[in-house]
Amino acid sequence: MTPRRELHVLVAADLISNLGSRISLVAIPWLVLETTGSPARMGVVAAAEALPYMLSSTLATPWADRFGVRRTSIVADAASAVAVALVALAPWLGFGTLVALVAVAGGLRGIGDRVKHVMFRPAAQRAGVPLIRLTSAYDGLVRGVSLFGAVLGGLLIDWVGVTRAIWIDAGTFALCALLVGVGVRPGAPGEPAPRESYLRALRGGFAYLRTDRTLLAMLLVISALNLFANASVAVYIPLWVAEVFGDPAGFGLVLGVFAGGALLGNLIFTVAGPRLPRRLTFAVGAAVSGTPRLLALALSDDLVVVLTVTFLSGVGIAAVNPLLGAALYERVPEALQTRVIGISGSLAFLGLPVGALLGGWTAAGLGLVPALWLMSAACLALTVVPLLVGGLRAGGREPEPAVPAGS
Repeated sequence: MTPRRELHVLVAADLISNLGSRISLVAIPWLVLETTGSPARMGVVAAAEALPYMLSSTLATPWADRFGVRRTSIVADAASAVAVALVALAPWLGFGTLVALVAVAGGLRGIGDRVKHVMFRPAAQRAGVPLIRLTSAYDGLVRGVSLFGAVLGGLLIDWVGVTRAIWIDAGTFALCALLVGVGVRPGAPGEPAPRESYLRALRGGFAYLRTDRTLLAMLLVISALNLFANASVAVYIPLWVAEVFGDPAGFGLVLGVFAGGALLGNLIFTVAGPRLPRRLTFAVGAAVSGTPRLLALALSDDLVVVLTVTFLSGVGIAAVNPLLGAALYERVPEALQTRVIGISGSLAFLGLPVGALLGGWTAAGLGLVPALWLMSAACLALTVVPLLVGGLRAGGREPEPAVPAGS
């Protein structure tokens, strides 16, 4: 198999895994609703998946290095297929068993996602594909798969029932394991690392991030953007649509327009990204993608205005994740990539649950418009950090930090 085809197989496996996860994102809550009728239990199941996902993304990475990331990817996806297939049996196994199985599936998916991302760098280098182009194209494909997967999940529940929809998700994990096992050469991306103690290996990842101000600043900004984005999606946009537009279809329209802008931005950035100044592009993309969306909701009662600003914000976000991905691949030493990418994923997703809580508290305590003004100011302050931190100022490349001793 040629190096370029191997890269295509690896990316396809990851996208298939993402597709299945989006189907489950719709199907599992629906299963809980059908079998228990309890919104509170729906929240418990969602948390049971999210927390192990975040923890395993960081805590399981030293073991993945020791075992080998290719083998870890195959085992994690194969085990995920079994765990997700068992989730479909929840009506006969009981709610406690369902929560446990969803937690296991979430933990397996966390480490499975991280190690596949680690394999991208050597595969892209062998195929002669620039990393910034790979991360940009991949980000656009993931956004497209996410949109399609959510719609497909709803359709599958209607067509074949919720149990079979979850089994289809299990099948996507099995296919992903098969593709990596057959299409990615043994020993190519991710041979087992030299043995070292678990805590020493984990500390090495955290120690590296502490020394790299550029990566740390980028991660903090992306975590903040996730916080404000989730506050908007979970609370602010639905409230604005209900109060101003009065039609639930407006909620889907706003989200769809943002996704459309992001897809267009990914196409543009995939072509132009390698020629753009990275630090300035990251800072501008972060600033455009966050605060304007909140301000549009606070200042305007016109759906066209909100949709236009939302679309442009989507175009802006298209540069942010690919630039972080390229920075992780290019700056982090290969021996530390599994750990650092895992820690980075956890930090980036940390803003999601916090954002939903803050959105609800601020809207309930202050009202929608004052909450939007407050969060707009906070978002602006956090997204100008790249312009103020020395490692992200425009102009030359910051020297690479040394690898921490003992890592």
